[in-house]
Amino acid sequence: MFRLVTLNLNGIRSAANKGFLPFADGLRADCMGVQEIKAVAADCAGRFDHVAGMKGHFHFAEKKGYSGVGLYARKEPSDVVCGIGNAEFDAEGRYVEVRFDTPRRRLSLISCYFPSGSSGELRQQAKFRFLALMAPHLVRLKAKREFILVGDINIAHKEIDLKNWRGNRKNSGFLPEERAWMTHALDEIGLVDVFRALNPHPEQYTWWSNRGQAWANNVGWRLDYHLATPKIAATARREHIYLEQRFSDHAPLVIDYDFTL
Repeated sequence: MFRLVTLNLNGIRSAANKGFLPFADGLRADCMGVQEIKAVAADCAGRFDHVAGMKGHFHFAEKKGYSGVGLYARKEPSDVVCGIGNAEFDAEGRYVEVRFDTPRRRLSLISCYFPSGSSGELRQQAKFRFLALMAPHLVRLKAKREFILVGDINIAHKEIDLKNWRGNRKNSGFLPEERAWMTHALDEIGLVDVFRALNPHPEQYTWWSNRGQAWANNVGWRLDYHLATPKIAATARREHIYLEQRFSDHAPLVIDYDFTL
């Protein structure tokens, strides 16, 4: 089995202070995508460049304490690609693609942090620009290789994916345009929402607001995903949202696949 994890850390140093490193040690993951690390290379050197026996491959934001993604891998990759080739979003450290190619197979594991639009209209428009870039990027990628993109996509796709869907229809993360993008990714680009393929049940969330009693009352959103090409998605066997300990306002999403790198 191949265990792949995704977790928005909301700051890798903060998460480390809350027990993230012992959690990772006990998880026995083969790869782990992390988002919103809020650190630069100097912050990670000697402390976070290796976690739980896995080497980190990072795309840092230029701005300190902001965004940033990583993909930890137990096996040495054949190549690492940082960014999607767009200056605006590559400066924000949102995409790292780690390739494990062999003569018989081309496979990428991607950690990606989609922008949030919740702070206001300027960031919402940036989010729409990112979505417009990502759709054709994923089409091109799918034409060349198998992949699993993990990360905080900042979209709850359907009503089942957030507790208070009626009250959030005009809020970022559940806007019609955002939900339509996800539908397009699944139905037209042909990707698979791996967690939903394994778990059709309600109240399966990965993010909870820090306001009020959202965590205590499970008033959450499912914002974190494994999006995979169909062939590799078909190998998924087990899913688990880790709720036993909190390192962040997001929960780790763990999926076991029946393949090896």
